[in-house]
Amino acid sequence: MSKTADPGAVIGAAARGASAARASELAAEVTRRAEADGLADIAYTTADSPFGTFTLAATDEGLVTLGLPNLPTDQILETLSAKVSPRILEAPGRLDEARRELDLYFEGRLTDFDVPLDWRLSSGFRQQVLRQIDRIPFGETRSYKEVAAGAGSPRAIRAAGSACGSNPIPIIVPCHRVLRTGGALGGYGGGLELKEELLRLEGVL
Repeated sequence: MSKTADPGAVIGAAARGASAARASELAAEVTRRAEADGLADIAYTTADSPFGTFTLAATDEGLVTLGLPNLPTDQILETLSAKVSPRILEAPGRLDEARRELDLYFEGRLTDFDVPLDWRLSSGFRQQVLRQIDRIPFGETRSYKEVAAGAGSPRAIRAAGSACGSNPIPIIVPCHRVLRTGGALGGYGGGLELKEELLRLEGVL
């Protein structure tokens, strides 16, 4: 004998679905109004990848953070709140281009990122090192010594390594392309396994 659906249960499920849809619409409207009124200094979102979930955040100047999968989103947002602004809003639309370029990169169809960057989370020698790293072409590598020299301090190899380790915009600012003299991988904020995978993606390994 076939079972007849309980009309009350069906209506309840429909109501819950409608409520969820309405809540989503309201959340989107709040986001739109907050952006229109200039209430958010930082927009953020998450993005799936073959290596896990990344957290992306941008200011009006450009992408300010790309959090690797081993960093919790809450931790990233706390850092942004303390160092940039507490006015943070989840607004995926503002990061569509960055997510699109990352998708293409992971698919092996993009070699040069074009999204604007906000460098404010680095300064001094560390920023100089990261700007040198930003110039390393796809499929090539440099040593820590070489990027230190390019930043004006050829003996500051350890400081160059520290700059790589604190890179707030990895992958797009490709610190995975920096190796030890002789070709050893060195360190990587996202773990050596991820560094290896990125270098394989680029045909280096």
